[in-house]
Amino acid sequence: MGEGGFISIVIFCILVVSWWGWKVLEWLWWKPKKLERLLKEQGIKVTPYNLLLGNLKEIQMQFQEAQSKPMNLSHDILPHVVPFHLQTIQKLGKNSAFWFGTSPRLYIMDPNLIRDIMSNKFGHFGKNRIFPLAQFFIGGLVTYEGEKWAKHRRIINPAFHLEKLKQMLSAFYTSSSEMVNKWEKLVASEGSCELDVWPELQNLTGDVISRTAFGSSYEEGRWIFKLQDEQAKLFIQSFQNPLIFMPGYSWLPTKGNKRMKEIDKEVRDLLMGIINKRQKAMKVGKANNDDLLGLLLESNHSEIQENKNKKNAGMTIEDVIQECKLFYFAGQETTSVLLVWTMVVLSMHLEWQVRAREEVLQVFGKNKPNFDGLSHLKIVTMILYEVLRLYPPALDIDRCTYKNIKLGEISLPPGVQLMLPIALLHHDHEVWGEDADEFKPERFAEGISKATKNQVSFFPFGWGPRICIGQNFAITEAKLVLAMILQRFAFDLSPYYAHSPTTVMTLHPKSGAQIILHKL
Repeated sequence: MGEGGFISIVIFCILVVSWWGWKVLEWLWWKPKKLERLLKEQGIKVTPYNLLLGNLKEIQMQFQEAQSKPMNLSHDILPHVVPFHLQTIQKLGKNSAFWFGTSPRLYIMDPNLIRDIMSNKFGHFGKNRIFPLAQFFIGGLVTYEGEKWAKHRRIINPAFHLEKLKQMLSAFYTSSSEMVNKWEKLVASEGSCELDVWPELQNLTGDVISRTAFGSSYEEGRWIFKLQDEQAKLFIQSFQNPLIFMPGYSWLPTKGNKRMKEIDKEVRDLLMGIINKRQKAMKVGKANNDDLLGLLLESNHSEIQENKNKKNAGMTIEDVIQECKLFYFAGQETTSVLLVWTMVVLSMHLEWQVRAREEVLQVFGKNKPNFDGLSHLKIVTMILYEVLRLYPPALDIDRCTYKNIKLGEISLPPGVQLMLPIALLHHDHEVWGEDADEFKPERFAEGISKATKNQVSFFPFGWGPRICIGQNFAITEAKLVLAMILQRFAFDLSPYYAHSPTTVMTLHPKSGAQIILHKL
């Protein structure tokens, strides 16, 4: 190689390094500072920017400090579960933003703006990109946009129709009976016993989703649930490493990453086996399609037949696998969280426990709860809504702008992240009154719209077109389980109970939920 060729290579390398350096500098500094300036010019206060991680380290440190000790026995959970966001809004006001890595994330606390965003009024709002590691257990409908989301929603909808939900009630009852029968044996000798109901309720809702999702493949479904549970725990543990926010972290051969990939493969193989077996049975007319998988495959088959000549008609097997994984995570997690906080709250407010029990006994006596009777449980419904207000399973919803957009009085460019803080809105004194942190189910005596004055200030399952497709499934299951518990037991808090809500993927009781069950 001549001297001229060598010099050309050196110049080329310098140009490549310079270009990459420019891109990195733009990503780390120039773009964040440009967005910060744009927000500040419109009166939005922004927390100080820290290179690369933004405020993520402060968020984590304040959360860990708040979680280091149990809180008082009250429903004022915000300082315990979202201390950074609470303090930021108290200091900078509701019209403010913080840094999520290199992106500013704007708090949206105005119910009218939340309505516009959740209804996607202008078609300019999308979902934020989820962490790469989350793909191993969160996929399907909740992660899609546009035509793919619309197609999946259309195919999945029939599985959650009211008539299908009625058919699933027997599975709810079977799983619930096994749990309460076990509890009755525990209290039989002494008349009462202390029990951590949190793992019990997690097992129950995992059992329910296994039965309702896979029916005849119930045992295989239970094993998938255990694997998905381990997957979620590994994902939560990964947040202890700040490198999780770095591009390419999911490709690093860490012990946790390798195990998550192993579980993902095992879950996919199990689901593929169940799906293939069900499809073969459907072809020869021997399949029972009353479970979620059967209903999904049946609806998907109809979609494909109706759109034979269209490209990408229906779902692929990979799509079905992703939806099945979502059934597990969303179906098990949401209901177990709602039930555990309902039992804790009713143990703190025994007068409402008595009122709920009286209603259940009036509607059902000691008989098996039925679907029509569940719809007449007004007090139980009020209680569940108020628990969802005070202890929402998900603490926030995130969105992102696609294009230049005018949101209220604010002009936003594409790529700005928006945080819709469910927990902060649900506890907002300006919205709910000075008693916002108190348990008052009577707020919902005349329904949600009356309680919220027709504002979007109560959205535990989301709102608008993307509202959770399984919300009726979750509420119906919670009503039935709670009714069966109230028919058989009175319960109060153990002196060993430590009130410490913590946010992992959803709002869990950090130290469990030690309850004393009393035989009626």
